[in-house]
Amino acid sequence: MGSAEQKKKHPKKKQKLPINPNWAQLQQTLQIHGSRPPKTSNTETQNSILGKRKERPDAESDCSQINPLIPTNDDFSITDAIAMDCEMVGVGQGNRSALGRVTMVNQWGNVLYDEFVRPVERIADFRTQISGIRPRDLRKAKDFSTAQKKVALLMKGRILVGHALSNDLKALLLSHPKKDVRDTSEYQPFLKGRRRKALRHLADEFLGAKIQSGEHCPIEDARAAMLLYQRNRKEWEKSIRDQMRLRQKQNKRNQKGKTNDGDSLNVNHVAIIS
Repeated sequence: MGSAEQKKKHPKKKQKLPINPNWAQLQQTLQIHGSRPPKTSNTETQNSILGKRKERPDAESDCSQINPLIPTNDDFSITDAIAMDCEMVGVGQGNRSALGRVTMVNQWGNVLYDEFVRPVERIADFRTQISGIRPRDLRKAKDFSTAQKKVALLMKGRILVGHALSNDLKALLLSHPKKDVRDTSEYQPFLKGRRRKALRHLADEFLGAKIQSGEHCPIEDARAAMLLYQRNRKEWEKSIRDQMRLRQKQNKRNQKGKTNDGDSLNVNHVAIIS
């Protein structure tokens, strides 16, 4: 009886089983993290809020890859300044140029006129590698006379912008007042010494735009010429006004010189008669 009561008062202790070392390590880790949350670096915090840049490799380059030649609005009105670019094909033996496509854009770069043109003479060379013109493009092309009249109407009384415009006007059999021509191949700040730069080099240097890497696009070329003009318009127009004033002064001097020469001849003539 006494021994039974003693057993109740002092129950036999259970033997503890040995703890798996992996489980002990896990418990220890949980206790540490439970009492104090793990520190996160500023970099990790920023990544969690803004997103990891590695997942968006093009995020930073998107802005730099925006094409400056893309119009910023949808205004297709005929502005005071318009830009023109033409693509040529070869006629005769292929060595003479004829109009194959003509494009005109307004000051915003929006297309006013863009047509393939069927030359009067038979085409010997489409010059596709440069012109981008193919036989199929001329199946529904405008005849030369129609395109010529439309271009003449659009540029009449307006500033005409382009690169090496003398070539384009020659192909169109048209002329334009010199005071209203803004040719990016002749503008002094765009020259290298006295040498003219190609339009693709001007676009790259002054606009950060890549053009004419393969077949030429007259829309792109006309937009590049117009943007070059717009970004330098104030200085360009000032230089035009200065040139006109200088010519007027020179003309006045020449007229005075002619008048003086005439007076001296009259005096000599009178002296001889007397």
